[in-house]
Amino acid sequence: MDVSFIIINFNTRNLLRTCLHSIIETVQDIAYEIIVVDNASSDGSSVMLKTEFPQVKLIQNVINAGFAKANNQAFDIMLGRYALLLNTDAALTEGAIRRLYDFMEEHSECGMACGQLLNSDGTKQNSIASFPSVWTILMNMSLLEYLFPGKYPSKRYNYGVPIEIDSGVGACLIVRKKVIDAVGKFDERYFFFFEETDWALQIRKAGWKVYFVPNAYIYHMQGQSIGHDVNSRIAFYRARYQFLRKWNDRRRFKLLSFLIIARLIVNWFMTSFAVIITVGCQRFLKKKWTIYSKLLSWHLKRCPLSFTGNGSA
Repeated sequence: MDVSFIIINFNTRNLLRTCLHSIIETVQDIAYEIIVVDNASSDGSSVMLKTEFPQVKLIQNVINAGFAKANNQAFDIMLGRYALLLNTDAALTEGAIRRLYDFMEEHSECGMACGQLLNSDGTKQNSIASFPSVWTILMNMSLLEYLFPGKYPSKRYNYGVPIEIDSGVGACLIVRKKVIDAVGKFDERYFFFFEETDWALQIRKAGWKVYFVPNAYIYHMQGQSIGHDVNSRIAFYRARYQFLRKWNDRRRFKLLSFLIIARLIVNWFMTSFAVIITVGCQRFLKKKWTIYSKLLSWHLKRCPLSFTGNGSA
């Protein structure tokens, strides 16, 4: 078996159907299997799979186990030499997996690789993730990408060849089974967000490289599998604090956490001012202000500076 496609589903039946069809229609001459882990969906996803895609290996969880744990369940039964992690809101283009697969076969030093994510209109999405640092927390990422393109590669540049990166966005990632066996599976303290960033750092620390393959194109309906509401933003902040606590000593963790909170406060004040001067007429500003307000409230209640890093915060 060459590739094991691993897809985690939670109430995204129609997206999942489209995703599966994109695999079947675009992947040829590669021996593969598809494993879907359903996190207790209530939208009929499992029935659809059994009826329309009987060849898919289905793991049905009775609770939403989260992204990390669900992937680990699939890793335990996969047969492929590579794991191809694919979001339900992603759809493959012709040749995308072949290009990722061939790159891995030709570059034994590569432990993980990602392709170029696309919006539905064909424009490029950000596909590369940098490890969190003082600069990425304090500065606007677009500015960093403009000023330091070598350090912070992004969609604004055209790459003719694959490049080494910190980490890839988790909508579509290919990883060697050998690497999984060597560095271990996902850290299950992450529920959603930062699992792949944490994993990429572990992979790099173990001596492997992570690459971006620019000619492997994948459509990604960004955010449709997780949402854009305040709960998803809180989940992102929680995961980021867990990552920072895990990989930094206590003193540096407190510094980075303080910077995150300070930037959030600045954003809240700036948005509040914008709402006032527009007399609350701009709906998107009011929505943004509401999200920032709820994030600040969550910070006051949860006190990220006291996080222990055990995943319970």
